[in-house]
This record gives sequence, C-alpha cells and structure tokens, in this order.
Amino acid sequence: MNHSAFSPLRAGVLLGALYASCTSAGCGHTQGAYATTQSPLALSRVVLYRNGVGYFERHGVIDGDKLTLKVRKDQVNDLLKSLTVIDRSSGKALSVSIPLDPQAWQDAALSLLMPGRGRLADVLDGLRGVHVSVETASRTVHGRIVMVERMNPEPRPEPLRMPTPEYEDHKLTLLDGDALQIVKVSQIRSISLEEGDLVMQLDRHLDATSGEGMFQQVEVVVRLSDEGKHDLAVSYVAAAPLWKPTYRVVLAQDGSGKALLQAWAVVSNVSGESWDKVSLGLTSGAPLAFRYDLHTPENVERPDLTQSAVRKQAQVAFGETTYATPAPAAPPPPPAAEPMAAELSQDEKKESAEMDAAAVGGAGALAPMASMGMRHKMVAPAKDARADFAAVDMGALARSVAPRATAKQVAGLTRFDLAEQVTLPDGSASMVALVNQLVPGEQTFLYRPGGSGLGYEQNPYRVVRFKNDTDFVLEPGPISIYAGGSFVGEGLSEAIASHDMATIPFAAEPSVLVRSSTESSGDAMKITKIVRGVMEVQAFHRVTTTWSVQGPASDAGFRVLVRQGRAGDDYTLVDPPKDTETLADGYFIPVVVAPKQTTATLPVIEQTPSQTTLTIWDDHAPELLKQLLETPGLDAKARAALEPIVQARQEIGRIDTQLQGLSAQQAQLDQRANEERQNLSAIQKDARASALRKRLTQRLEELSKQAEEIGRKLVELNSQRLEHKIELEDKLRDLDFTPAMPAVPAAR
Repeated sequence: MNHSAFSPLRAGVLLGALYASCTSAGCGHTQGAYATTQSPLALSRVVLYRNGVGYFERHGVIDGDKLTLKVRKDQVNDLLKSLTVIDRSSGKALSVSIPLDPQAWQDAALSLLMPGRGRLADVLDGLRGVHVSVETASRTVHGRIVMVERMNPEPRPEPLRMPTPEYEDHKLTLLDGDALQIVKVSQIRSISLEEGDLVMQLDRHLDATSGEGMFQQVEVVVRLSDEGKHDLAVSYVAAAPLWKPTYRVVLAQDGSGKALLQAWAVVSNVSGESWDKVSLGLTSGAPLAFRYDLHTPENVERPDLTQSAVRKQAQVAFGETTYATPAPAAPPPPPAAEPMAAELSQDEKKESAEMDAAAVGGAGALAPMASMGMRHKMVAPAKDARADFAAVDMGALARSVAPRATAKQVAGLTRFDLAEQVTLPDGSASMVALVNQLVPGEQTFLYRPGGSGLGYEQNPYRVVRFKNDTDFVLEPGPISIYAGGSFVGEGLSEAIASHDMATIPFAAEPSVLVRSSTESSGDAMKITKIVRGVMEVQAFHRVTTTWSVQGPASDAGFRVLVRQGRAGDDYTLVDPPKDTETLADGYFIPVVVAPKQTTATLPVIEQTPSQTTLTIWDDHAPELLKQLLETPGLDAKARAALEPIVQARQEIGRIDTQLQGLSAQQAQLDQRANEERQNLSAIQKDARASALRKRLTQRLEELSKQAEEIGRKLVELNSQRLEHKIELEDKLRDLDFTPAMPAVPAAR
C-alpha cells in the first residue's frame, strides 16, 4: 500500500518541485498554448460582437463518418449552445451526438472552481470510504472516513482589544476495525492518504483548479450520417474580446456647416489561432449573451412517490376532442439595408484620384496621410512652406481613408461586413475603417447645470455638434476633434442613433459666463368648456427661468446652447425660443449674443395646467368670458351665440356692483340713524336742550329719507337683476360650447 502524506507543507514542496521540473523540461503549458477551437476545417468567417462573444464559421471536406473538434474547456459550453453542422454536398442538416468521457466532465467542472472556495471538511466529506491516517497533537488514528459532521460553534477567549467572530468546527469519524474513532478537524495536524491512485487523481484535479485545466482541450466528436466525403459547414459561438470603435470629427473652416466623420474599429485576435484570409464582420447593438453549463451532468433529487399510488382511484369523466389549428406561417425576413459608402463629391473624387493615386493604393490610412503631407510641402510656395502647410486638412483626411466595408441591418443590429478578407495573426490587433463621410457639423458652446467642472461652474463647454447622417447607430467610443488644421480636444459619446444630432464636449471655455434666475408666477386662467352655465376652467402655473450670457464681443457674434431640465413632468414650454431642441428630460435653449455685443438675456417660460370648475355666477366669470370673446380665431357663429350671454352676464355684474355699493350706503345710514336716536333718547328730559333736540330730529328725518331712497333703488336693481338672470338662464339652457384650443407651440 502506498502511503502519501497530505499536508499543506508537503503539498507546497511537491507543487514547487513539479513546477521546476516542468519548466526545465519544457513540459508546462501556458494559457495561450491551446486554441479556442481546433478542427481540420479551415476558418472562413468571423463576426465579432460587443457583448464578449464571436460567431465563427468553418468550411471544408472530410473523408469519414465523424468530425472531431478540440475545444478549450472554458469554451465548451458556448460551443454546445450554438454548434451547427450542415453537409453542403447533400444540403441537409446533420444530427449531432457528442460522446463525452465522465472524467472529462469532472475535470471541466473542477476547472471552473474559483480560488478560495471549499474547506478541509468539505474535501474530507467527499472522500468517504477512503483509508487515511490522521495525526493530531496527542495521537495518530488510522481508518476509513465514515462522515464529517458540523459541531456547534464554541466561543473563543475574547482578545483584549477587538472581538473575534465565532468560528465553527467539525468532527471526523473514522472506522478503525470494529471501532469508530472521532477526531476534531481543528486538532488535525496532517492527513496521509493511503491510496496511491487517489493521490494521482487529486493532483490532476488540483492542476485543473489552479487554472491549467481551463485551457486544456476537450474532444467533441460529431457523428456524420455515413462514410465518404462530406463538404461541411460548421458554425458556433465562442468567447471573444469586444471590438472597440474610435471616431474622428474634422470641422470645416470655410463656414459651410460641414464636418468629416470617420470611424474605425479596433479588432483583437486572442483566439489561439491565426485568422488567415477570413471574412470579417463587426456587429453593433446590444445582443444578450450569458454562460450556461451544458457540459457538466447534474443529478436532480426526486421525491419518492411509491406510496402515493397505493391509495389512488381513477374517476370516470367524459372525454373531449380538440381540433388544433395550423401554426401561422413565419413572417418574411426584413429586407437588408443598402450599403453605406463614403459620400464624396465628384470633384473631390477626381482630385483624390489625381493627387493620391499612389498613396491610397498603399497599406492603410496613416501612410497616405504622411505622403499627402509631403506633397503639400513640395507644391507650397518656396517663400514660406510652413505657413501654407496643414498637418490635418479635412479634404486630405477624407481622401486618405477608403472604407471597404458595407453595413446592413440584421435583426435590429447593425453589421459591418468587410469587402476584403482579413489576415490577423493570433495575439495581434488591427484598425478597420468603417465610415468616411461628410455630415452637417458645427462648433459652438454648451452650458450644463453646474458648468464644465470644478472651478468652471459658470463656464460652458466648447462642443462639436454633428448629425449622424448614416443609416446606422454609432456605438459609444472616444471621439477626437480636429479644427484649424490640428487636434483641439476629445470627448466621449453615448450611442448615436441614425440621423440624430450628437453634441460632444471637448474643452472648457473660461471666457464665457452663464448665469440664471428662476421665479414662479401666479395662476392664469381660461375657459375650456361651458355647459348650461357651468364652466370648466384651466389654470396655468408658470415658472420663468432667465438665462444671461456674457462673453467677449466678436464681429460674427456667438451663441450658447443651454441645457435646461424640465420644471416637472407636466410642464411645457410657452413660445419656445427659435431653434429650441427637445431632449428626453429637458431642452437645448439657444442664447444668441448679437455681433459686437457682449451680453444677451433670454427668459424661458414653462407652465403646467390644472382643471377646475366654476359657475356662471362666480366673480371670475365676467373677466373669463371677456377673455373668451377676445380669443383670436373665434368663429362668427360661436361669437354670435356668446355675445348675448357675455353682455347679460356683464350687465348682471354691473347691477351686482351697484347693489353692493347701495347696500353698503344703506348700512352706513342705518348706523348713523341709530346713533341719532340714541342721542335724542339721552337728552329727552333736558329742558335746556330743545334746540339740540330739534337739530337731531331734522337730521334723523334726512337720514330716513335717504335710506328710503336707497331702498327704492335696491328694489329696482333687484328687479332688473332678476329679469337679466331669467334671460341669461334661458340663453344658457341649451348652451354646450367648447372653444377651439390654440395649439401650444412645440419645441423645435
């Protein structure tokens, strides 16, 4: 029997010796030694995505009844999810059977174990029935492992300074002859495995767990239909680095409002094999991708329902018949979009052919740019060659890049297919030109709340704005900005949809200051409907934000785009300033500083409506009805129906005003008359106050006459009011009027 000690110290010495011997003998393999997949079929097509996977196609002819693929263990699950094998000679799809060795399953499962997982108790519990020798501080125990049980946590002595969390212990039970020996796992100092084959298997599993096994290959055998030659097309998905976009925007200096948009893709090949003359495609968008373990068999615990059948009794029931309807036909695939090509004028193409025939025919974009610069030096006037030479010129850059890629929509994704085959050695990267197109573009300023950074709280950004005139989405990536013949800054973009405007900040502008103030105004009201004297009224709450821009005067003036967030979900702009752009959560408000001016101020009004109900007798009704009659565009028929009602309501309002005034006068006269009566009562028995009594009596009579006159007027006015009210109610009985609401100007 082979006794092998299994302790941390001895394991470390053993692994170190194995590593040294393999290194000196050249038997070790690194992670890059094995290709992702290995096959007798040649790799013909690669499509890379931006979600960590790639689509691979292989074609070729084999002679026999099986196809063997060698797949890295870390890629086998992706291959099993997506593997497709088609015999092109017979035109039929082949069934795929994949015999896998159980040991390969086990190695693949262990190869995915992460460092730091598992404990000694778990390892011992997985070795039940194995003969071991366990050494503690006080004894040595031999026997077969029966079980490992968890013990209750025991409190440890508390240190003086900080508490120590509770720990758990386990007890190991060994069968030694006819006795069971129990040992605490925490007291074990070393364990010796007494089965040599088990030690070899454990060594192999540890190699897999350490990462070596992840990059070893598993053989996947595809059984074909018969012997003979088969022209096969094999496709599958495997992990691959995402391709990365990078962009360049060159602004025109002639005021044409044009910019040159160029796009490249950085492609990396770390598959473990070289791509030799493959068709390369690059797909943008957000397809889903995930890991799923199809390679490792798993057993599922099932309930034992043996007794459930004992007490069962079937129940008689009437049968039913259902006639299934045929499944609907699949919809036709969407048509492919037209290829996108660089948009250059005929004159530019002619000039490009004359000046850069040799350069464009060279290898890549950088060489034509360099040779273009040299020709500029040669043809420039001798008096000052440097003054007329621009290292970065929009026309030269447009001619220096000739994208040989077409793009189309595939299931909602944009795919760029390169027209020429690509050769990319393993472990290398390449830049592929995708877009070279003139688009609308400009340079301006953009102010966001908070400014353009620490110390620039009131300063806007310098931004480049361009329209994605292509039919495809531009993926997020860095954008280099060029103007005036040189690099001026760079920015980042989110995904830019087709025919959308992009605004890319590339520098802070300290010479321009932006300030704002906000105030809320009272509610404005207007009638939205009148039905039998009941008015539905819409009230508007307004928020006014005033933007002030200050900067150096210039002959052409300048403008600042202010990004203003919405005051609320139900707020809308009132009379948006010209060229306002609507965003998902706000607006771009242009504030224009006139030529040779240094400041500009622009108020921006937002309002939100709320509904309320008033009767025709409300105090606000006359004014609201008057506003309704003054509404621009009110048709003649509606005006003819409303004018009598408005006049009657205004007349009633006039009478109500008179009634309120006379009632106030009457109350005042009554108060004065009561005071005079009290004075007369006080001097009634005073013989010397006869003259005073006479004056008070005359004054009281005058007050009574005035009160009687006011009383007669009140009666007359109430009678008139009643007549107008009856007349108005007759007019309102059949009135159901909804004024045409003026369209709220939309933000542009």
